[in-house]
Amino acid sequence: MASSSDVTSSADRTPGNPESGSEERRGRVRMRRAAVMAVPATLVTAGLAVLTAQGALGVQFAISGMPFTVTATDLTGTGFEQFGSLDNMAEGSPNAGDTGGQVLVVTSAIKNATLTKLCQSVDLGGTNLKIQAGSGSQKVQATDLTTDSTELSGNASFDNIEIGNDASTLTKAGVKGPIGVFSQQADTVRIANLRQVNYATTAGVFKLPGLKLSFSSSGC
Repeated sequence: MASSSDVTSSADRTPGNPESGSEERRGRVRMRRAAVMAVPATLVTAGLAVLTAQGALGVQFAISGMPFTVTATDLTGTGFEQFGSLDNMAEGSPNAGDTGGQVLVVTSAIKNATLTKLCQSVDLGGTNLKIQAGSGSQKVQATDLTTDSTELSGNASFDNIEIGNDASTLTKAGVKGPIGVFSQQADTVRIANLRQVNYATTAGVFKLPGLKLSFSSSGC
């Protein structure tokens, strides 16, 4: 649920731009395929994420296309939602490869989250930019936290979980996804030994006590 569509606007479909109509059709086809693919993607990853939603608190920027790793020894949260979505890279991004500049992601959302021993790293080619926080008595705190993920793992538990909702009807985290897309939500979530590969993260408030930023030969 994540970023703006790559569909060409009607204003661009002029006689001098004959390919604009076909670009729009291809964009619509990709979105329909994504809606279908979101079902198995969400089922496989059932609840192991922190998240993003289109049109609400989701990513409103073009992603770089460089994945980053996030780990935490423990995550607890209230107001949890999750569904499939698409992220888009900037036009002409060298990271697009054969993806067309789009990445199919699991979008999740937590209204209020606490994370212990948060680590985030991105491989810059030969070195890693690493951020660490929340290792002491004070934990990382976030509100309206969203993350778009392609890989998720951990040991999860939920209270009052609902599985199979239409993503447009979600209510637990204040985020609504696309209509017709499989989703799930719960009152609370807890994930031990969380590990994610993400393409985007947003938060209304993000408090990082004991923040440490460094370059390292190894990632999280």
